[in-house]
Amino acid sequence: MSTKDNWKIWEVFIRSKNGLSHKHVGSLHAPDAELALKNARDVYTRRNEGISIWVVPSDAITASSPDEKEPLFTPADDKVYRHPTFYDIPDEIGHM
Repeated sequence: MSTKDNWKIWEVFIRSKNGLSHKHVGSLHAPDAELALKNARDVYTRRNEGISIWVVPSDAITASSPDEKEPLFTPADDKVYRHPTFYDIPDEIGHM
């Protein structure tokens, strides 16, 4: 039997009806993925705004620190070909 003391923290991501990607909306405690999904639905989609929910255990997420910004992102500055200003995108390609 699970007690609330050993419930995991889950990060919740929701895709809105008019969105193309999932956005982080918050966190919650739950003993397993199934209950985390149900709780996320109840807590974060009260106004029927979502079409898809992801729940991810917080301990499964690896993130960079804002203090590491310079060494992590500076190498990308010298790769100008990655910037979309060099490409003509046809009008029929949406959401770019």
